Amino acid sequence: MSTKTRKPSVSYRCTECGWTTAKWVGRCGECQSWGTVEENGSAQEHGRTQAARTVAQPAKPIGQVDSSVAQFTPTHVPELDRVLGGGLVPGAVILLAGEPGVGKSTLLLDAAAKVAAGQTPRDVLYVTGEESAAQVKLRAERIGAVADKLYLTAETDLSTALAHVEAVKPQLLIVDSVQTLASSEVDGSAGGVSQVREVAASLIHAAKTKNMTTLLVGHVTKEGSIAGPRLLEHLVDVVCQFEGDKHSRIRLLRAIKNRFGPTDEVGCFDLGEAGIESVADPSGLFVSRTPLPVAGTCLSVTVEGRRPLLAEVQALLDKSSTAQPRRATSGLDSSRVAMLLAVLQRRAGVGLANLDCYVSTVGGVRLTEPATDLAVCMALASAAQDRPLPQRLVCFGEIGLAGEVRPVPDINRRIQEVARLGFTHAVVPASPSGPGKIPQGFSVREVTTVSQAIELLFPPRER
Repeated sequence: MSTKTRKPSVSYRCTECGWTTAKWVGRCGECQSWGTVEENGSAQEHGRTQAARTVAQPAKPIGQVDSSVAQFTPTHVPELDRVLGGGLVPGAVILLAGEPGVGKSTLLLDAAAKVAAGQTPRDVLYVTGEESAAQVKLRAERIGAVADKLYLTAETDLSTALAHVEAVKPQLLIVDSVQTLASSEVDGSAGGVSQVREVAASLIHAAKTKNMTTLLVGHVTKEGSIAGPRLLEHLVDVVCQFEGDKHSRIRLLRAIKNRFGPTDEVGCFDLGEAGIESVADPSGLFVSRTPLPVAGTCLSVTVEGRRPLLAEVQALLDKSSTAQPRRATSGLDSSRVAMLLAVLQRRAGVGLANLDCYVSTVGGVRLTEPATDLAVCMALASAAQDRPLPQRLVCFGEIGLAGEVRPVPDINRRIQEVARLGFTHAVVPASPSGPGKIPQGFSVREVTTVSQAIELLFPPRER
């Protein structure tokens, strides 16, 4: 009597989120990613690990754990330290992602040189896989980032890079980028999901065992998300996003995840030919410097993280030569601006139906906070009446479809910031708690509707 051999079952696993299924599918049923489901091999039941090993270091009460080894070490780049929560933590793994050409390598090279040449110099190893060592040296000389304790190697093999770590024993390791390293023990080309997972796991293990701070540069996809498996963001301690328009010198650094500090801080940098510099007070960068007031401009205050920033909105209206007027925006959400145009037309009686509308921001800043709605509406109303707004005036508030001006967070902080910059008037949304403590010599007018704001700034007798 013959016995039938049981065919081993095979399972499939999503490389992004770990979701498993009994048969192959083109789209993950958990994270909805396409092309990420791969064969996981045999799904036979394996024996479980039950034998206990000898404990090398016994567990301690949490009160007896020495936390002094995890103190912040400043990088001497003020805006980078602000975002990280105070500086670098020994053993921490930081992932810095951004679009090509935004300045990731320049920022990290500058930070590496300052750490290596600080008051207490530290050994820094810079592993580059995208450029040759000579190219990095030329950039370092151009931005003044040359230090005796800054070691440089061009390497794409993971094992060789780890050998350099063993030889140099750095306190800070920078890998530019994690997608360029590859392990010979894993199938696939560099940058693939399996390779990125293996490289990240090996570097994180080295960072934790050697108490070495590690900075990883990550690529982004065309959608703007970090390339590679989502597991990469879960494994690291800090995830930072470096943003900026390639046509502008201003760069913003945001912390998406931070185990050692806040995630609502924003760092501002100025990227120029001589390198990258921290900008402690970036408010003046997003404001035009025209000597006389111009119709169609309005200043607002947006909060990036915990930092209030002064920004200017400009609007230009022109008679349309086509049946369908044009609506163009720069630095603002086009759908949001279209909604505000409809609110002005319907709720405030501002005739814009037959006019081409161009709305833009100054300095390449992108305004996404709803608190800038009132400034956009006032800029459009100023352009429609061809009358400039009063000087030293700022407007902020969220606009609803009914034409109401809704309260926004941090009203008093915004007022304190513009008062520090020399402004004297503000139009803000009315709130039950009021605007708070008003600086001496500063005037605040509260409004409840957009039509009330227009009547306040453009009285009928002056039209």
